[in-house]
Amino acid sequence: MDRKYWHHIWIKRVRPVKVWYLLVLLACSVFVCVSALRANNIKMGQVRDAVYTADKNNANVEGALQKLQMFVTSHMNTNLTAGAGSVYPPIQLKYTYQRLQDAANQKAAEANQDLYTEAQKYCEQQDAVDFSGHNRVPCIEQYITSHGGPAAQQIPDSMYKFNFISPSWSPDLAGWSLVVSIFLAVALAIRLLLGWILPKLVKG
Repeated sequence: MDRKYWHHIWIKRVRPVKVWYLLVLLACSVFVCVSALRANNIKMGQVRDAVYTADKNNANVEGALQKLQMFVTSHMNTNLTAGAGSVYPPIQLKYTYQRLQDAANQKAAEANQDLYTEAQKYCEQQDAVDFSGHNRVPCIEQYITSHGGPAAQQIPDSMYKFNFISPSWSPDLAGWSLVVSIFLAVALAIRLLLGWILPKLVKG
């Protein structure tokens, strides 16, 4: 191809595309992308706080948790996963867990109370003439030991700890502005490269 062809490409196709125009568009797109990513993160914090509030107030924890999961898994920059050096998952329903554990402890206590009542009745039948009850104490202790009062059930806390992973890209404002920013950055790089090469080809 001769210099006339390259001159035509340079004058008609490349030079009219101003570098400053691409720079302005790129800056605007990056600003929108960063703002949208920040907005996603702020919204995630609000939805997460709603989960904590529902957990504390014994409200609709499952519904709030589902909303959080749906938001995080469909928006960029909302990651809720434990880091490499982190011991604790980011979402812990400590109040829900504590209520269930307290209920299990209460159930065990009631069962042990029933066992103690049974032991008293049994030992009274075994020694009905002991009005002071002095001899019944060892009997009651032996009965409880031999019948093994139920211990409180330990609720697995892993069932109330959650990690949610956000996508690398999402079709929202943050995602599409990221695509536009990448496109403009590539267009700017090509424009700068052609602006450096084509004038040399034109001059021969």
